[in-house]
Amino acid sequence: MVPIAQSAAQPAEAEGPVAFFKAQHQGFLDTFSAYRAKPDLLDRVWMQAFTSFERNVADQTHQLPVLACRKGCGTCCQILVAATAPEVLMVARYVRGMAAGFKNVGIDLVGRLYGAADFVEPSGNVRPMALVRECPFLAEGICVIYPVRPLACRGHASFDEEACVSALEGGLDNVPVSEPHRTVRGLVQNALQSAMRDAGFAWGLYDLVAALKIALARPDCEADFANGGDPFATVALDVVSRDEMESTFDRLKS
Repeated sequence: MVPIAQSAAQPAEAEGPVAFFKAQHQGFLDTFSAYRAKPDLLDRVWMQAFTSFERNVADQTHQLPVLACRKGCGTCCQILVAATAPEVLMVARYVRGMAAGFKNVGIDLVGRLYGAADFVEPSGNVRPMALVRECPFLAEGICVIYPVRPLACRGHASFDEEACVSALEGGLDNVPVSEPHRTVRGLVQNALQSAMRDAGFAWGLYDLVAALKIALARPDCEADFANGGDPFATVALDVVSRDEMESTFDRLKS
C-alpha cells in the first residue's frame, strides 16, 4: 500500500494508512461538531471529503504514468456506485439546479435517472454486481454531474483504456488501476463513515441511483439526515455487514 502523507501541520513520522485514517476521522468529527444544526453542514462535509481526496491523490501520483481516463470514455460508468448520504444529497442538489438547463439541450437528467434500474431490489436484496447498468448521467461518453461525482467515481482510475473495455466485455479481468486513487478513496470514505457514526448521523453506503430517486422525490431528505435520520435506509448496500464495519473502524481508531 502506498504510504499516505499527512498534512503539513502534522509531524513527518505521522504517515501511513492508519495514521491518515485517524487524522481524516478526527477532521470530519470536528466538522460535524462545529457545524451541527447549521445550514452549511452538508457543504462543509462534502467539500472536506473531496478536497482531501484530490489533494492526497495528487501527492501520491505525481511520479506515476499518465492515466488513460479521459473525457468521452465512460467504460467504467457501467457498474454500481456506492455513496454516502452527503454525496447523494449533493448530487441531488446539483440535479435539481441543473435539470432545466440540461433539458434545454436535450438531456433529461431526471428522466434518465428514473429510467435506470436499481441495484437494490424491492425485497432489499442487492442485484449481482456483474449487472451492467450504464450510469444515467453519462451522455455521449461525458459525465454530466462531473463536478459533484462521488468518491467512488473519483477513486476509479486506469492506466489502460483497452483493458477497461476488455473487462467490461467479459475478457481481461486484471485492469491496471491506480492504487493510490483506490486507497485514498477508501480511506477518506471510510473515515467519513466512521465520523458520521460517532457523531450520530446515518453512515451507511447506498446505491447512488436508487438513493437519488428518493432524494428527488423527498425534499426533506437533507433535513432528515441533519436530524439523525436515514432517508436512504431502504437502498443501503450491506455487502459488508455493519457489525464488521464498526469493528474495523474501532480497531483503526484505537
